[in-house]
Order: sequence, then structure tokens, then C-alpha cells
Amino acid sequence: MSDLSPGLLRTLAVLRWFAVGGQAITLIVVIHVLHVPLTPAPLWFAIAALALFNLWASARARRVPSPSSLEILGHLSVDVAILTWLIVCTGGVMNPFGSLFLLPIAVVAVAQPPLWVGLTATLCGFGYGISTLLAKPLPHIHGAFGDLFNLHLWGMAANFVISASVVLCFVTRLAQTLRRREQEIARLREQFVRQEGIVALATHAASMAHELNTPLGTLTLLLENQLDTLSASDPKRTEAELMSALVNACRDHVRELAAQASGEASAPEPLNLILDRVIERWQLLRPEIRLSRTGDLNPGRLQHFDPAIGHLLQVLLNNAADASAENDLQRVDLELAAEADELRGVVRDYGPGLAPGTPRVLGSLFNSTKADGLGVGLALSHATVERLGGELSMRAANGGGVAVSFRLPLLSFAR
Repeated sequence: MSDLSPGLLRTLAVLRWFAVGGQAITLIVVIHVLHVPLTPAPLWFAIAALALFNLWASARARRVPSPSSLEILGHLSVDVAILTWLIVCTGGVMNPFGSLFLLPIAVVAVAQPPLWVGLTATLCGFGYGISTLLAKPLPHIHGAFGDLFNLHLWGMAANFVISASVVLCFVTRLAQTLRRREQEIARLREQFVRQEGIVALATHAASMAHELNTPLGTLTLLLENQLDTLSASDPKRTEAELMSALVNACRDHVRELAAQASGEASAPEPLNLILDRVIERWQLLRPEIRLSRTGDLNPGRLQHFDPAIGHLLQVLLNNAADASAENDLQRVDLELAAEADELRGVVRDYGPGLAPGTPRVLGSLFNSTKADGLGVGLALSHATVERLGGELSMRAANGGGVAVSFRLPLLSFAR
């Protein structure tokens, strides 16, 4: 059973205020309207004591997010003691409100472990026994409002309404709490499945990074030797230079992956230069794409940079370029802006747009709509944004295509 203690003290405090109000109204009616010969001073003392205790208990419930079962039992002990005092002073078991001793048991039974339910039941049984042994019987009443038996029936009816209302209120709040916890558990389960797949992918990627480093180094040497043998006017030199730049970009990716896996922190750099470097590297890989860029990145801001941010940006740009290519357009729009505490970005393509029924939530793990896609790009992007405490969403863009928006707290970049 889930422990619902965090909200139980607050619920008890709310119910206790209803009890104070109901007891005060009942006492006024019984003494001043029905003229039942009771001694009011001890009764008002008990009601006032319960109200004062609940002032402290309400403040305590706000300060303590997760009270112990022992503390909850202590609060209930005060409730049972006050109820016992009131029942003893108003006829004992002959009082139709004597069955209110069952309410603490009902409340605790659905929110606490069996041991504490048993202790609460013992406490209520002890209070009921004391009210049976020490109580004085109520005097018989005759007059306009009937005799004692009629009053007892009316009291039983009032007791039923009160008990039903309390149980309904508590069970309703309990059901809401359980629904919220089930939704949270479902969200965490989905997140765990996604993270489990990403961790497996990351482990394989780290292994591949070490394996690729050697052949990439060899390719770099071969291309450097090739460039040394080609003259500046040789048409093959342009191709060799492009190949060398691409190989160097791949080596940079591998080194960044290795540095991230080893936990090495990079020195802080201006945020605009970091992102400019990421975008230039992407344009080197996709030279056919015309990138339209807007936004202000606050050039003077120094920032540690998480390499996953660069991967996020490159994945979104690649997806947008591929979508635009489906409409025979080589165009992508990028907006990047850094504000006081966050980085905002929008990547817009000019592709066919969202198909009917396409979900707006990104990050379905390893599910690609491309013929040659691996299906990990958006999943990794979603995981990156989620890890850094940001948001990622997409919408249909005005004039066609899709706009993918992301928001990342700048503090998340700090290591």
C-alpha cells in the first residue's frame, strides 16, 4: 500500500475544523434550543482546546511534508481524547454521536500500515470504553421537541450525515491522490524505459568512439599526405580539402564523446562562439542547405557547454533539412536567443508538414519515419532536453512545414 502520510496531516486538520464548528453548533442547539440540562463549561473547554490544538496542527502540517506514523497517531490521540471527554459529559454510549469513534479508524485504515491501524483501533476502543464506564446518563426530556428517544433518533440521523460527509470527503481526496501518484508512476516508468534504451546506446557509442579513433587518425594522415602532393591549381585538391574537413569533423565528434564519458570539463567560452562553431560544423556537413538564422545570443556571456546541446541542435537541423528536401527545397530557418536565464530556439523546415494524428510529443524511442533513419535522433534530443530541465515541442508552421521549439535553462549548462 502506498504511504499517504504527506497529505494525511493536512486532511486531518481540515476535518478537525469541521469537527470544532459542528460541535459548537450542536452544543448551542442542545443547551439553548432544546434546553437539555448539561453543564456547558467542560464542553466549551474541550471544544476550545481542540481549536487551539488545530491551530498548531495546521501550521505543523504545512511545515512537515512527510510526517511519521507515530506523529499521526499522536494527533489522532488528541482527537480521541477530546471526543471521549465530550461523550462522557453528554451521556456516554447513550449519546447518538458515540459511533464517531469509528471515523479515526476509517481514516487511518486507508492511509497507514496495518500496525498503526491496529493501534488507532485500540485507542478508539479505549476511548469508547471510558465513555461507557464514566458517563452519566442523560435526563429524560419532555416538551415541544419530544422525549429523549426522539432526540436520540434525530441525533442518529445527524451522526449519519456527519459520518457520511467525512468519509466521502476523505475518500474523494484519497482517490485524487492515488490518481496523481499513478500518473507520476506511469510517467517515471516511461522515462525509465526510454533512459534504459539510451544508456545502452550510449555504452555502445562510447565503445565505438574508441574503435573509430584509430582509423580516423589514419585517414587524417593519408589525406594530409595527399594534400602535400597536390598543387593549389589541381582540381582534385578541393575534393581532398573537403574530405579532410569532414574527417576532422568526425574526429572532433569522437573526441567530444570521449571527453564527456570521462567527465572532463571544458573551459567556459562565450555562448555565441560555441553555438556558432556547432552551426558551422553542421553547414560543413550539409553545404547544400541555405540556413536563415535570427536571434541574439548575448556575445559577452561565458558558459560551460554540454556537448549534448550541440547534438540536439544538429539533430533538429538535420531533420528539418531532410523534411525540406521532401518538397525539393533546400532551406531551413533557425532562431536562437539567450535571455537572462534560458536559451530558446526554433528550427523550422519547409517540408510537407504534420500528418493528421501526428503527436506533438517528441522522443518516441527508436521510431523513425525515414527510409534510412535509425530513429534515435529525436529520442536523444528529448532525453537531452529532459535531463537539462527544458521543454521540446513541435507545431505546424505558418505557410507550411513544421517548427520545433526548445527551451533550456542556461544554469543547466554549468557543470
